[in-house]
Amino acid sequence: MLSPTELKELKLARRLLESEGLAVRLQNTIGKPIGEGINWLPKNWRGKVNKATELALKKALDVAIKSLDKPGQNLTSANHTHKVMAAASGAFGGAFGLPALFVELPVSTTIMMRSIADIARAEGEDLTSLESRLACIEVFALGGTSSGDDFADTGYYAVRTILAQQVTETIRHIAQGESARVAASPITRLIASIASRFGIVVGEKAIAAAIPLIGAAGGAMINTLFIDHFQDVARGHFIVRRLERAHGRDVVRAAYEALS
Repeated sequence: MLSPTELKELKLARRLLESEGLAVRLQNTIGKPIGEGINWLPKNWRGKVNKATELALKKALDVAIKSLDKPGQNLTSANHTHKVMAAASGAFGGAFGLPALFVELPVSTTIMMRSIADIARAEGEDLTSLESRLACIEVFALGGTSSGDDFADTGYYAVRTILAQQVTETIRHIAQGESARVAASPITRLIASIASRFGIVVGEKAIAAAIPLIGAAGGAMINTLFIDHFQDVARGHFIVRRLERAHGRDVVRAAYEALS
């Protein structure tokens, strides 16, 4: 059974995980409906954004597998630094418009990956474990929404349940040293599943950046909101995982769902 302090932490986690999405944050900050930006995007923008999203996630996964928590790496949290770096990346995107997204997105996603890893470590995750590293990648799915069949139920635990088998298969695949280039590989399927949700948020970011007069300052602001959103989701996710390590997933899930 969770203690009163742990229940308070779980309430915070649920608020962070089930709160308003990025589109609402952007609209409240910009002062204009995000939908207005659609008129300023090219007709084929969705396909290009989807490709950029998958490329960015592949880069983030590469970071997760190969370079998180290397010996001698600074283990202290640097979320403010990551926000500054993301803002600088967003300023570039805001200055040069939608075409810059395809250059900027892998950069900002990698910065977010580092920030997510900091939060995971602060909540007791062992980032020498591949399972913990992939839990960092899961945050990109948890921070978005999708109308796809796989994610018809978009609650936190519903998404984790859907991803669980793919994560397990990916761990086995990597452990066996198999290639990620095969189209039907577990790694490719995992990236596609996460991209189906992360791409929605990236699309919202692209639409906001397309609104006239956003410019470099607006791009920096949008990217700050972008990383702030995923930092909140990461904090909620890893609070839940810490409580699960202490009490078991079933106990924590029942308490989480009781809060609704």
